[in-house]
Amino acid sequence: SHSGPFTAEIRTECETMWMKDLDKEGIAHNEDCSMRSVLGEPVKIQQWVVYSLPNDALSIENAIIIDRSRRWPLMIDPQRQANKYIKNMGKDTETGIDVCKLSEKNFLRTLELGIQFGKWILLENIGINLDPALEPILLQQKIKDGSGYIIKLGDKSITYSDTFKFFMTTTLPNPHYSPETSVKVTLLNFAITPQGLEDQMLGIVVAKERPDLEEQKNELVSQNAKMNKMLKEIEDDILRLLATSEGDVLEDDTLVNKVTSSKEVSDDINQKKEVAKVTEANIDTARESYRPVAYRTAVLFFCIVELTNIDPMYQYSLQWFQKLFTIAIDQSPPSDVFEERLEILKDFFTESLYQNICRGLFEKHKTLFSFALCARILKGDNKIDDAELRFLLIGPTSDMVESGPPIPADWVGKPRWNEILTLATLPAFPNFDTFFANNVSDFLRIYDSVEADKEPLPGDWEAKVSPLQRLAFIRAMRMDCLTAAAITFISQQIGQKFVEPPTFDIAKSFADSVNTTPLIFILSPGTDPVADVIKFAEKLGMLKRFESISLGQGQGPKATKMIENAQGTGGWCLLSNCHLMESWMSSLEALVEQLNPDNMSNNFRLWLTSMPAKSFPVQVLQNGIKMTNEPPSGLRANMLRSYSIINDDLFKESEKPDAFKPLLFGFCFFHAVVQDRRKFGPIGWNIAYSFTPEDLQVCKEQLMLFINQYDDVPYKVLNFLGAKINYGGRVTDDKDKLLISTILKTYVCPEAVHDKEGYRYSSSGLYYAPECEGVAEFVEFIRTFPLYPMPEAFGLHENCNITCAQDEGLRLVSGMQSMVEMGTGGEGGQSADDVMDETAASIQDRLPKPFPLDVCETKFPTLYEESMNTVVKQECLRYNKLLWCMAATLKDFRKAIKGLIVMTGDLESLGNSMFVNEQPEMWVKKGPLSLKPLSSWYLDILARVEFFQMWFDLGKAPPVFWISGIFFPQAFFTGAMQNFARKYNEEIDLLSFRHIMRDDIMEPKKELTTPPDDGVYIFGIFMEGCRWGREEHQLMDSRPKELFTDLPSLQFIPVKNREPNALDYRCPCYKVVSRKGTLLTTGHSTNFVLYIELATDTIVDKWIKAGVAAFLALKY
Repeated sequence: SHSGPFTAEIRTECETMWMKDLDKEGIAHNEDCSMRSVLGEPVKIQQWVVYSLPNDALSIENAIIIDRSRRWPLMIDPQRQANKYIKNMGKDTETGIDVCKLSEKNFLRTLELGIQFGKWILLENIGINLDPALEPILLQQKIKDGSGYIIKLGDKSITYSDTFKFFMTTTLPNPHYSPETSVKVTLLNFAITPQGLEDQMLGIVVAKERPDLEEQKNELVSQNAKMNKMLKEIEDDILRLLATSEGDVLEDDTLVNKVTSSKEVSDDINQKKEVAKVTEANIDTARESYRPVAYRTAVLFFCIVELTNIDPMYQYSLQWFQKLFTIAIDQSPPSDVFEERLEILKDFFTESLYQNICRGLFEKHKTLFSFALCARILKGDNKIDDAELRFLLIGPTSDMVESGPPIPADWVGKPRWNEILTLATLPAFPNFDTFFANNVSDFLRIYDSVEADKEPLPGDWEAKVSPLQRLAFIRAMRMDCLTAAAITFISQQIGQKFVEPPTFDIAKSFADSVNTTPLIFILSPGTDPVADVIKFAEKLGMLKRFESISLGQGQGPKATKMIENAQGTGGWCLLSNCHLMESWMSSLEALVEQLNPDNMSNNFRLWLTSMPAKSFPVQVLQNGIKMTNEPPSGLRANMLRSYSIINDDLFKESEKPDAFKPLLFGFCFFHAVVQDRRKFGPIGWNIAYSFTPEDLQVCKEQLMLFINQYDDVPYKVLNFLGAKINYGGRVTDDKDKLLISTILKTYVCPEAVHDKEGYRYSSSGLYYAPECEGVAEFVEFIRTFPLYPMPEAFGLHENCNITCAQDEGLRLVSGMQSMVEMGTGGEGGQSADDVMDETAASIQDRLPKPFPLDVCETKFPTLYEESMNTVVKQECLRYNKLLWCMAATLKDFRKAIKGLIVMTGDLESLGNSMFVNEQPEMWVKKGPLSLKPLSSWYLDILARVEFFQMWFDLGKAPPVFWISGIFFPQAFFTGAMQNFARKYNEEIDLLSFRHIMRDDIMEPKKELTTPPDDGVYIFGIFMEGCRWGREEHQLMDSRPKELFTDLPSLQFIPVKNREPNALDYRCPCYKVVSRKGTLLTTGHSTNFVLYIELATDTIVDKWIKAGVAAFLALKY
């Protein structure tokens, strides 16, 4: 029972070690003795397999332990295989089996009755902590009472029946039970392993393809069991006769005859066993020929299991997977050539699985799934190098630019050069960095190309690299082209059909369902599949027997009744918005579990809709058929959708159609723009809001009302209602509120009505409100819009396309990190532990010493006239907390990885983060806000600490401040304001900063050697969305491919009762590029710092719509 929690590999390892120890001590043992051969009984095992026990070594050993152990078993069972086995076995017992959960109110009552009447009890879905009421049962605290036993459960004494058995299962994949719990139960690991699943799938494929082999195998098991039983009986008979014989045994004729006949029978049996052994070996060889198919299926299963890391709704059970595999075997085209048949089985099932999974995935995850599927298959076939895959998914894990060769050209930039230098460390890219530097002009062609993924590599590299190595190069060179390159890679490696997901087809999903299978729609903002279900019900003539209910408070009993009625009448039942009723989800799970095909009509179907939610029952998801049907994305598709629900009668209702039509078009265009801006990430919206068609509908009705009621169109009212209430009600960020008002003002304005087609929405001139009579003409005009609009349609700079594509590429590789095992893929064949330990050592070696706070207090005393002293002390304390945490955790982690101390969950998480080059959670909590990967983040921390060390050594505030290095910049600006207020005896509330751009300063640290008379000099701010023209002294459009630019040094001067220049752009400044933050109790945001007023000669609306902002730190 000690081996219970371990996997099959570890158990085998333990057995081998034990055998070696037996040999060492000279203890005699059978050649191949194992738990199965010593404790297992073949006939019993065969019977267990009939009860759905998986036929692999791990599961059979677990069943032997359950059968033999004294303590009650607690089974770790994420695939619910043990659950099914115990239930099936329990049904065959005389007293039967009862199943209950800790969440049920009457679970103790079920237990009492089970103990009293000798039933089997299966307690499902237990968590990490067990109910204290189970203590007497787990410890088996039976008390002798007359001829029987009693047990105390709570305050009751219950008669204890000998036939009572107790089982517990948990679906948690990797639970951590305390030692107190572990000693009370027999902990068993039923979690499926690749080898175990492979054995199970081999059994399925052989049973379907060669039923004769499986039958022969089972016959042999039965025959061997009978022969062993006969031998045992003969031995027992001889021993009995020997025990009862009196006098000389040689003169006992009965005994002599028995021994003689036994010898003949025994020889006969042993001969048969030898023949059986040969037959069994032949059968096993024939079965083994199907192993490539079993191996492929096991690889695929572990790929789809990882999908739950991407979205909680992507859950798939092993039973569903095996059922799909069985169907695929039956439906696959036959072939008489064995090798060809194996390939057909592999390919047909892979495609079938892809089609089935894709219909339940969101669009944004379909490419990720295809890529993961492709990588898993290639990895299974040993066609992927771990180090190359690790580089592709993680990128550089250290800064090689610092100590490496110089950056060969300005356009290369530090991040890209670091990627190239890291790429050159891979065995497949020897001296690639030198080649790149010598041929930098050839690589400029790839840098400038629109389709960089299709450009050949310079020199002979194009012929040298494999498809995966080419993908690694694209990652290093043009992250924005990685998604397109990945799609090409998938179609080359496993076929074009794996990058063409199936379209939404409700009929196909319905055809795959039975009356016990729920059909689940996973919702996304703006979708409503209820109409699709009603339309489909009408098509199948089920509308009269169709009932639906939207879940919410108090709707549970109604929904239960509806399901029960529909089961009897063979109707359809639709429960909408399951995510809104978390408390009822356990009841839904019980209802679905109790669906019995024998007690209900074949026509019954249960339809469910839900947004992604962790509370949705896993078992329902695993066994249900999942579907997604997302609204069309893109400006053109959104406009067509808005006009699809408008008819010509609407125009007739309007008393001023000349004003109504262009303004309605403007509202529809606005609706499409605010939705499609989300794809650009933070530059589109600080927070991605879910606007719905209902928002547009309300604006449409108000537009009709106001145009008909007033002589003059009330533009201000329409703008206010649209931007501040109908749409603005969802908008929470103040910068987004200004943005949405500015966007709507572009489309709902007098010019749109008076100038008619002369008024254009954007600089390209493609978008405007046409002069059309009916809806058909409007639709015709909308169809002329580009399928993929340029960012200018939204008021953004063309560079946003690059930002958008880069983010998509980064999402793809970060999603892949949780979908694909990167193995031990360190550089030079290192193990994962080696990579982690090396990373920890490199950080530990360069970790700066904490600041001496007592000396700090002496050097920077709290003074009325110098607030910066308080700022520097607070900053030193903040960085000290981070440095203390890093020093302690790195020390502990390096000890834990060597096995000197216990590896806690926090330390394990720290190691995993270091392996994938992410900031560890423990350090994030103590450190400044940052989006950088670990390698860049650590260098940033060193630079920040160095800045404060310089301040500390100087003993006073420096002449110019590196604002990016300050942990809490808001306090710094408050300190600067306080110094001015105290110097001139001014009220601090009347002061505000004037910003003087020092674009004459090129190197602030060298040129600004004395502090200003008033205010502070700062540097280290970046801009996105535009750039500062040093010669023009104002904001200018960004240059192509320059996503971020440096803002020159600034002087912040406090001024009393300052009137801001209305023509300047108030540029929001954030700590990091994610822009969104949360408001702290101090009134400060976790991200937003302050506004900087910047000169411009264009209207500020242009920069608001372009999402122009400043940042203290970037992502690299």
